Amino acid sequence: MLYNIFLFKGKKIRDLEDLNIYSYPNEIISIKDKILVNKIIKEHDNEDSIQQSNLDQFLINEPIAQFYNDLNMYTCCINGEIIIGLIFDDEDNPYDYKEILKELLTELLNKGNGYSFDDEIEIDSLLISMFIDIRRFGDEVIEKPTEFDYYFQKETFFKVFLFGVDEVGKSSLVRRLKTGEFNDNFFTPTRKFNIEYIPIEEKGLLAVWDMPGQKSFRSKWLIGFQESNIIVYMIDIANQRRFDESRSEFWNVINKDELNEIPLLILGNKIDLVKFSSENYENQLLNLKKELSDIYKFEKIKKRKWNFLFTSVKTNLNIDSVIPAIFDLLSS
Repeated sequence: MLYNIFLFKGKKIRDLEDLNIYSYPNEIISIKDKILVNKIIKEHDNEDSIQQSNLDQFLINEPIAQFYNDLNMYTCCINGEIIIGLIFDDEDNPYDYKEILKELLTELLNKGNGYSFDDEIEIDSLLISMFIDIRRFGDEVIEKPTEFDYYFQKETFFKVFLFGVDEVGKSSLVRRLKTGEFNDNFFTPTRKFNIEYIPIEEKGLLAVWDMPGQKSFRSKWLIGFQESNIIVYMIDIANQRRFDESRSEFWNVINKDELNEIPLLILGNKIDLVKFSSENYENQLLNLKKELSDIYKFEKIKKRKWNFLFTSVKTNLNIDSVIPAIFDLLSS
């Protein structure tokens, strides 16, 4: 499984004083690791060094498998001045990813608008895009867990795309659905894309795609939406200050034509933090649901089946209703 991607960039890549290192989602390699950095660069010493300014397109060399400091890496040199590296689990064979790596680099760098390596935001965007696509390739093509073969053979595999702004409880929900556990200190705001497989007896296998919700990652949501069977949007109903932001991001996605007819489940999470009086609890819930519907304009949802549930991942309220609601929408 791919768990990190990095990029070396410098006017002269062998000059460590001028070298910049970018990583996603974690900073595994640092400029302080001079021996490691030198070894990675040295493997590409015999490759052509052609300045980008002299090329209409980027020169993408053949990837090289490397293993140093217990890091199972697959690195590729671009224009003799940039190195992009993938870091896998020890048991992975990097060569399984050769074609997808070359295809992605060609597609992202030499087709369309391309990327500028002079802009840090564009470098971050490139790494995130590659991470999502390569991780998806590994999880869906190479690493289908053998214990789940039955579900794939029966064609009961469903892709669930879970999204929402940061700190609404998405990753905690996935953990609760998969393990039944919750821990207040288990998650900091997620800064990486993740896939979790949840087998449901007599129903099929749910592949739950959990995307980070920070603003800098939201432009990548649409990459992950491809081939989703159902989309799940989570709201923190206890944080009214972010309703406008959350509503805007919701409609930015829902209005995409390519997502028409894909079922939608909306989860109003953290209901445990909303203060209710001891009387007429059900009426208060109905009033709150109507208030949220007015704020988010749910009545404008068209061209798809959809449902809404209040949840509390922390107290486990309605969590046992989430998966049945997903399959109910799928069946419709």
